[in-house]
Amino acid sequence: MSGLFGAAPSVAIATLALTYHGDGPAATATAARWMLVATPAMLVYTTCCAAACRRDRIPVWLAAIASWLAWLAVAFALWISLRGVIAT
Repeated sequence: MSGLFGAAPSVAIATLALTYHGDGPAATATAARWMLVATPAMLVYTTCCAAACRRDRIPVWLAAIASWLAWLAVAFALWISLRGVIAT
């Protein structure tokens, strides 16, 4: 978990700086919004993976698919809600 929270902010800041320099503030704002969507989805994914690792009877492939589907559901829900905020 330390890699998720420790490395990601530095990568995000570098990405936003390069985007601002190359594409301007509008593209940077868009990239930052999508980073906000990706963060909770990744947290749900890692939580599901950790919970699945504690179960002995769940096959690895099933745990991976379930975790990925949880990520997809959260990312999609946040994407839909963010589209509604941007549209209004």
